[in-house]
Amino acid sequence: MNQRILVILFIFLAVFYLSGCTATEKVLNAETESFSTENKEGVFQKVNADTKVLDVIHHPAFEGFGQFLFPIDYRNPDENMTLGQISSLLPYHNNINTETTTGVLNSMIDMVTSGKKIFYDIYTDEEKAADPSKENTGLFFFQGKSNAPFAIISAGGGFAYVGSIHESFPHALELSRRGYNAFALQYRTGGADVACEDLAAAISFVFAHRETLGVSTDCYSLWGGSAGARMAAYLGSYGPAVFDGDDLPRPGAVIMQYTGHTDYTAVDPPTFACVGENDGIANWRTMERRIRQLNNLGIDTEFHHYPNVGHGFGLGIGTSAERWIDHAITFWEKQMNLS
Repeated sequence: MNQRILVILFIFLAVFYLSGCTATEKVLNAETESFSTENKEGVFQKVNADTKVLDVIHHPAFEGFGQFLFPIDYRNPDENMTLGQISSLLPYHNNINTETTTGVLNSMIDMVTSGKKIFYDIYTDEEKAADPSKENTGLFFFQGKSNAPFAIISAGGGFAYVGSIHESFPHALELSRRGYNAFALQYRTGGADVACEDLAAAISFVFAHRETLGVSTDCYSLWGGSAGARMAAYLGSYGPAVFDGDDLPRPGAVIMQYTGHTDYTAVDPPTFACVGENDGIANWRTMERRIRQLNNLGIDTEFHHYPNVGHGFGLGIGTSAERWIDHAITFWEKQMNLS
């Protein structure tokens, strides 16, 4: 076989291999600017608005789970996309704040630098071997005070992607700063059924490892935005066992952002809900109606709607929804004091 034929064969095999890769594999196989594992202070290098998304995914602090920081299975970042340009990766989200994005990533880098474990598998190797889709799951842990209650936050994305960088990491970081233990869930996309199964598995994991994690399971809370709010509501209404989790108590509080979810039961947990008045996906009156129905059943509720705010506002920085999370935390603390 002459040299020209060998070259043609090599090119063909390379094209065939790359065309068969998943979106995640292509991103993980992409060339990136080399990040030095340590800077001159001896800690992991920090990121800024101009840092490329691919470099963050390949950052040595995030080895083994960097692919879950952004929804790369849904939409590929190009090689030049920076952290200041991630809005195209999150089409169902708004008010994406670059300072928040870099702040949460640098806080996570600090956690790893200090020796903290920040990512946990929720399924065993055997479970993942039996169902490879479960590889795309896990829990990011934002540690608060020892033996403080925990919260699990599920970001939205229409069950097409998981927008954690905007809708669960910042929430979890804020909760940890208030002393609470917070987890951001990476769940499978494709529908509410598998997503709720993953949330049930996550709750079961935290309960089973509460001593190692250093968390209290008393009056735990479930948080979510949009699709993630549906997940929190379903688990609040029916409990983990209904979704193949362990037979465990339902949450002490559910915190919901902008969803058209209408299902409820007479034994739903206390529920806090908020939404923007300009939300074109989740009408605020639909959300208010469900909260009113819960309240009529004697269930403690709190509802807020914010003018000039659309869907997927996250922490709502710079909008009329800013600091909504203060009210949500106060609502959860009220339930702790009553339990």
